[in-house]
Amino acid sequence: MTTTHFGYKTVEETDKAKHVRGVFDSVAPKYDLMNDLMSMGLHRVWKAFTVLVADIHEGDQVLDIAGGTGDLALAFSKKVGKSGCVVHTDINEAMLRTGRDRLLDAGVSLPTLVCDAEKLPFPGNHFDVVSVAFGLRNMTHKNVALTEMNRVIKPGGKLLVLEFSKVAPPLQKAYDWYSFKVLPKLGKLVAGDDGSYRYLAESIRMHPGQQELKAMMMESGFGHVDYHNLTGGLVALHVGIKC
Repeated sequence: MTTTHFGYKTVEETDKAKHVRGVFDSVAPKYDLMNDLMSMGLHRVWKAFTVLVADIHEGDQVLDIAGGTGDLALAFSKKVGKSGCVVHTDINEAMLRTGRDRLLDAGVSLPTLVCDAEKLPFPGNHFDVVSVAFGLRNMTHKNVALTEMNRVIKPGGKLLVLEFSKVAPPLQKAYDWYSFKVLPKLGKLVAGDDGSYRYLAESIRMHPGQQELKAMMMESGFGHVDYHNLTGGLVALHVGIKC
């Protein structure tokens, strides 16, 4: 039996996706509200920075993985124009449905697809930009997913990974207190679910730090990788360029 982590728990590899799906099925209806409350609105700043670094042009082909409620997909769609395309994907149908409805409410219709980042149903060398925001840490085989992302990116194209990372040491104690004492109570109060938000806090601690993720991206085939620490390392934006 091959095992992996689900937060601080150990589960069978084949069961992790099911456990993650359960978390996001539960939080989908309140996901955007909880993001605003949890980050005090900072997630909007982090995503705006990601869009800036993406440097998307009219006509570009863009893939948003773990696109959830569609924040990045919506922003990217405004950049690619009528000649470009943004594909909005997520492995979780409830999250994707919430995002699709939100995009339609904004007057934007995008190709929307349930798919697994470890088995992307797209041809090689197809996309100018691929993004994954706050989704990589939930993937069972991160190296497989990163290799797949590299495969579908055109030479010279880029991968943007926006993810929680290793916070600066002076902030660690306060961050831990907030994550394990305040966050689950907030989840219980607003979303009626403390367990899912406890998992989210644990999953952040199990995710590779800045340098480790950079090395993983290099090993997955990206010729150049850099990262930007945001909010004291609470979040990092990794940028990989395919040679």
